[in-house]
Amino acid sequence: MHLIKNILILTILMVGGLSLAAAADSSQQPSTTDSAVGSSLPPKLRALLIQEMLALSEASKQIVDALVRGQDDVVAENAQGMHDSFIMAQEMSEEDEHALHSALSHAFIERDEAFHELSAQLADAARAGDRSKQRVLFAEILDACVACHAAHATDRFPSLAAERR
Repeated sequence: MHLIKNILILTILMVGGLSLAAAADSSQQPSTTDSAVGSSLPPKLRALLIQEMLALSEASKQIVDALVRGQDDVVAENAQGMHDSFIMAQEMSEEDEHALHSALSHAFIERDEAFHELSAQLADAARAGDRSKQRVLFAEILDACVACHAAHATDRFPSLAAERR
């Protein structure tokens, strides 16, 4: 029960932060930090990144609801969607791809790959009906989100700057 409570608290914090980030006025000048990946992207790519983050946020909400209801099929569907979420890749030209790879650090790419792997593992655990493993993996996904935001989005989430890893 303690793990579920922690997952819910982390999800609320993550979803709230993502919603605020998406609603933020894009005309504001972000603080300049080495970890501001989104701010270093061209406007089109930044918009795609925000779109992808909002999709991940919505899937996370659905997963939390499904975890507490024991709906393995809903967890599997949303976790698979998180794994497959390549909105940016689907909408990018070759020039956009070059700009994106120029802006992204190796650490960011590694974190992103690990996140998608965790999402695939969560989908597999849900398909297998392993609810205990689902909760553990979802907690790891939330930790991965916070760690990535702390390392690469401190302009959007300045309170996470102290958590850099």
